[in-house]
Amino acid sequence: MSYERIAFVAADSLAARTALARLKKRYRSVPPEEADVIVALGGDGMMLETLHKYLKRNVPIYGMHRGTVGFLLNEYREGALPRRLARATPVQLHPLRMVATTMKGKRREALCVNEVSLLREARQAAKLRVSVDGAVRMPELICDGILVATPAGSTAYNLSAHGPIIPVGAELLALTPISAFRPRRWRGALLPGSAHVVIDVLEAAKRPVSAVADYTEVRDVKRVEVREERNVTMTLLFDPEHNLEERILTEQFTP
Repeated sequence: MSYERIAFVAADSLAARTALARLKKRYRSVPPEEADVIVALGGDGMMLETLHKYLKRNVPIYGMHRGTVGFLLNEYREGALPRRLARATPVQLHPLRMVATTMKGKRREALCVNEVSLLREARQAAKLRVSVDGAVRMPELICDGILVATPAGSTAYNLSAHGPIIPVGAELLALTPISAFRPRRWRGALLPGSAHVVIDVLEAAKRPVSAVADYTEVRDVKRVEVREERNVTMTLLFDPEHNLEERILTEQFTP
């Protein structure tokens, strides 16, 4: 596919800003609000920030690595950019929708690309009940927290919490405990992308918990519902030689 109107956005790092200046000098560009495609320069964090910022524009995002972690980005090269964009392979993602209810009964909704995480706020461990599609699967989980991750987010916080890496495009979600104390050996679960996850906070006043959906934090929650938002689609573009599937397999076998 040919993209006529290209926009460039960059992280605040020196490498990303230098790349931005060089690319704008080399190629004609337009503001992101007018673009057919947005080229994001930075790391995975910049890619996620760009996806959030231009979610309603529904245009593809092509990342080039000018940051620390570049799992979701292509190699940085300045030459033949229009040709690379025309040859790029699209991968579609759906964000998660979090609906959090606080102890005071207030409801807060947010979309996230990476994960929804619940974390203890105080010195005592959280005590949670986990239900999937209306069935209680974990009556009581004592832990520092728990998270629900998308395939795109499975290599972020989820991986640090020893959760599974999920191939981008797979219709799966990772349900991963954070420092589980009881049951100590529970490592989480892989759920279908259509799953409706409900996490109830037990003893919420004594053991307060916050919920975080990417950049949105809700304090003192008593219930959090998470499901994939199929009505919202984000498109990432990858060079054919980027071979995202191979990178995912390699990551899983890295000591």
